[in-house]
Amino acid sequence: MALSSNKKAFHDFEILEEFEAGIILTGTEVKSVRVGHISLKEAYIKVWNGEAFLVHAHIAEYEGGNINNHDPLRIRKLLLHKRQLKYLSVKITEQGLAAVPLKVYIKNRHIKISIAVAKGKKLYDKRHSEREREMKRTAERALRNSVKSSR
Repeated sequence: MALSSNKKAFHDFEILEEFEAGIILTGTEVKSVRVGHISLKEAYIKVWNGEAFLVHAHIAEYEGGNINNHDPLRIRKLLLHKRQLKYLSVKITEQGLAAVPLKVYIKNRHIKISIAVAKGKKLYDKRHSEREREMKRTAERALRNSVKSSR
């Protein structure tokens, strides 16, 4: 069950590989995420000192919280295996790729985040993928209308 997805990432980037990571959250953040008050629109993953962090992800303050509520834009640590961290670090620094969050979901009562190694699309790539998507939609619409008219 996806709590939030980053649709902008699929538009702006060509997804090469996906990873699943855990995320360290405070109590009020967990409650807010479970309700679905998280936005990954401008978020990205940064690797510092062999650790991965989620930057600019907005988790709204928990409504039932008190004065000790969390900061909505704080930097959150991601939990990955060492080999995944090394691989991610090499891809980001040496190959000039980006690490972007794709979606946040619950798996076995734990909140997980799907991150991707991605390559930025140029403007003409975005236009091309939009054109392909539109052609696919019109073909499906025509097929659906022909099935309805034959009945």
